Amino acid sequence: MERTTNSGPYDVVVVGAGAAGLACAGDLCAEGLRVALLEAGDAVGGRMRTDRVAGFTADRGFQVFNTSYPQVKRRIDLKALRLRPFTPGVLVHTEDGPRRFTDPSRRPKESRDLLPGRLASGRDLLALSALSARDALAPASVLRRGTDGTTRDALAAAGVSPRLVETFFRPFLSGVFLEDRLETSARFFHLVWRSMLRGTLCLPAAGIGAVPVQLASRLPQGLLRTETPVAALTPGGVALADGSEVPARAVVVATGQRVAAELLPGLRVPDGRTVTTVYHAAARPPSEEPVLVVDSRRRFLNTCVLTAVQPGFSTDGRALVSTSVLGSPGAADTAILLRALGEVYGAETADWELVHRVTVTDALPAMPGPTPLSRTARWAPGRYVCGDHRATGSLQGALASGARAARTVLDDLRSGAV
Repeated sequence: MERTTNSGPYDVVVVGAGAAGLACAGDLCAEGLRVALLEAGDAVGGRMRTDRVAGFTADRGFQVFNTSYPQVKRRIDLKALRLRPFTPGVLVHTEDGPRRFTDPSRRPKESRDLLPGRLASGRDLLALSALSARDALAPASVLRRGTDGTTRDALAAAGVSPRLVETFFRPFLSGVFLEDRLETSARFFHLVWRSMLRGTLCLPAAGIGAVPVQLASRLPQGLLRTETPVAALTPGGVALADGSEVPARAVVVATGQRVAAELLPGLRVPDGRTVTTVYHAAARPPSEEPVLVVDSRRRFLNTCVLTAVQPGFSTDGRALVSTSVLGSPGAADTAILLRALGEVYGAETADWELVHRVTVTDALPAMPGPTPLSRTARWAPGRYVCGDHRATGSLQGALASGARAARTVLDDLRSGAV
């Protein structure tokens, strides 16, 4: 456990050392404020954590790292993460066999499945080209100001046929938004589509947990206290679970939405999406390609051979296969899933070993459209809140929300409002 050598009072206490809290604390420290960052867990990261299990590296739920996010470009040393990319695009398992959905501008030789009549019709391809060109080229601010509705509305408005929606968009986006009805905000869909067109999906060599660890490494020594749960906010700061108090002029709650609602009674928070990821070890990799695979029958959200992306995720030479599903399936569902994976990969799965299973509650905030893409950080005088549930369900949303909270705190402190 890291303990600060300062006794306070602090200018600001930040509660929660996930991505939002780390960004907020870092920005406040950069302005010369005395900050305490309190984390209930044994390490930083919130939901961005990585475990070492049975000789494998397994993130707490399947996660990818998108290099196009503005906050990522601003804050993260990409080279230090030793990123390795996924193959651009997605493999879709259909009744007619695998179909590759890819950006023809990146891999034109692999875009034959985008010829009319295979994955999509000629009309769909024209609609998709227009949609992608607009989202890739338009400033993000334009997309954020667009008319909102649901993702299904947005695809229909773009001229995408119900067939392509069901064959590709619904299976693929179910794994992005963690809901399978395409009810997520249309504006958020456009921003996500833009980020995928402009960026590269990767995995860090040490797992996704390396991202918050890097952010934390830049904080002043002694600022972070782990294993320090906050029980309540007080008029003069925060009360810890051990009965002590940490005094501060301002408090920023940078936790997940459930804890935020407990610490800030009356705060309205969105519902959360729950996802389960199972990790299987296979003696032989079912695929050598570092590609994301989705199923048009939606028996799972997505699957991939993680060791094809980052070979170092295995220490004994076996392949590590990650598969995610909505909710928390039972043992019978897991057996059905294994048979589906055998069909999709064209491999024998009877000898695959289940090495890890992670269910993440509130993995993402629900964002049914229409919905605001950002919410105020100011809750009450001297009380602030940030996190992806106050913005968009993404690393970009969490970091941007933390930065917004820091700016709001600084404005209030300088103006004497706190």
